[in-house]
Amino acid sequence: MILVAGGTGTLGSRLVRRLLDRGLSVRVLTRDAGRVADPRRDTLDVVEGDVRDRAAVARAMKGVQTVVSAVHGLVGTGGSSPASVDRDGNANLIDAAAAGGASVVLVSVEGASPDSPLELSRMKYAAEEHLRGSGTAWTVVRAPAYLETYIRLFEETAGRWGRPLVFGRGDNPINFVSADDVAALVEHTVTDRSGRGSVLEIRGPECLTLNQLAEAVQKAAGRAGRPRHVPRPMLRVMAVGMKPFRPAMARLAQMALMMDTADMTAGADRVVAAEPQPPTQSLSEVLATHASTLSTTQPLS
Repeated sequence: MILVAGGTGTLGSRLVRRLLDRGLSVRVLTRDAGRVADPRRDTLDVVEGDVRDRAAVARAMKGVQTVVSAVHGLVGTGGSSPASVDRDGNANLIDAAAAGGASVVLVSVEGASPDSPLELSRMKYAAEEHLRGSGTAWTVVRAPAYLETYIRLFEETAGRWGRPLVFGRGDNPINFVSADDVAALVEHTVTDRSGRGSVLEIRGPECLTLNQLAEAVQKAAGRAGRPRHVPRPMLRVMAVGMKPFRPAMARLAQMALMMDTADMTAGADRVVAAEPQPPTQSLSEVLATHASTLSTTQPLS
């Protein structure tokens, strides 16, 4: 049995589908069982629970040989945060796996480190360290931003005016990867134990600015309007001023600032440390698979 925590998210849902396609037994741990859309319930088990709840994690661990953590608490609801989900929730998963003799595949982020300015990166690194010291078999997969996440963001923010919203100037090159390609690597890691004890880093095939990505989404959707922008000074105000009462928005603003100003191409020329290396999709290929979901709304005059 393979337990996928976060199995209804952008990455997790793709991974679950791939594992089921292999005929493997999969259990999804999710806070909302209604979000599990795959009809193959003969091989798919669903446990409703929160990784922050040690008892819920223990219930989900029965008969599990491999645990995959695809959770994140960057913008979660119900008081979740990178500290409570990415650090503490992952610690609960890791401890339960170690107690039950299960291996763990932890999905982390590019740039995870103890001194990162981003809480998410610090908490992912803390989870990596906890995993390395757990005594159980482990693999860490680090990935950059998902193309699908930003395609969806630009579609949602285009709204009735047909113009997506870019946070910052949008001219900083960023390495993006398809969540489908990350799912392929995680699937390989789950089914091939030769990568245990390794940190695997996957990269996308190209670096793009947010402006380039937004404009490509516009073109694919048949819209002509140029992106709107949230200026950097506004992001700085949000990152500080919203922290006491809307911490999730403050974290998003801080991340947007980093993506707009820091070197987000570091390691883009490195290949993933796994064999066989899964192919990585370009932006045009990912957009082609999303063509039917892109809006064709034209900007209002």
